[in-house]
Amino acid sequence: MEHVKPLRADGRRNRERIVAVAAELVGRDGAQASLEEIARRAGVGSATLHRHFPSRQALLEAIFRDGVAQLCERAAAQPGRDPAAELADWLEELTGYTAANRGLAAALLTGPDGLSPEEICCTDMLLGVLKTLVTRASSAGAIHAGATPEDLMMLANAIAVANEDDPLTARRVLRLALTGIRP
Repeated sequence: MEHVKPLRADGRRNRERIVAVAAELVGRDGAQASLEEIARRAGVGSATLHRHFPSRQALLEAIFRDGVAQLCERAAAQPGRDPAAELADWLEELTGYTAANRGLAAALLTGPDGLSPEEICCTDMLLGVLKTLVTRASSAGAIHAGATPEDLMMLANAIAVANEDDPLTARRVLRLALTGIRP
C-alpha cells in the first residue's frame, strides 16, 4: 500500500483553490478548459497545478467528486422539517448539477487515463443521502409509496441527460415531473 503524505495547510489551500477555479472554468468552457488559465486564476504556477493533478483527468475527477460531495453534504444537512420540499429541492439541485456537468464524466471516460465508470461513479454516495430524504418524505406520506431512491435517481439522471448543458430547463422539467402534469 502506498503511503500518501498529508498536505500542509498551504498545499491544501492551493489544491482547494485549483479545484474551485477549475470547476468554474470547466463549467464555462467545458472539460478542455485551459490548464494554464486555471493555474493563473488560482494564483499558482503550472508546476503546482501539475504536482496536485498530474493529468487533466485527475483534475476533472477531483472537480466531479467535489461537486457530488457538496451535493451530498447539503442533503445531509436538511433538517427534515418539510421532507417533501427538501427532497424536491435536492433532486432539482442534483438534476441541475448533472445537466451542467455531464461533460465531466464523459471526458473522464474518454481521456488518456481511461477511468472506468466505477472509478468515477458517485452513485453510492448519492443514493445514500437520497435514501434518507426518500425515507423522510415517505414517512410523512408526502410521496408515492412505491417511489424508490433508485427510481428518483433514474428520473433525475434521465432529465439531466435530455437537457445537457441546460441546467435551468433540466430543473424546470424535473419540477414538472415531480408535481405532475394534471392541474
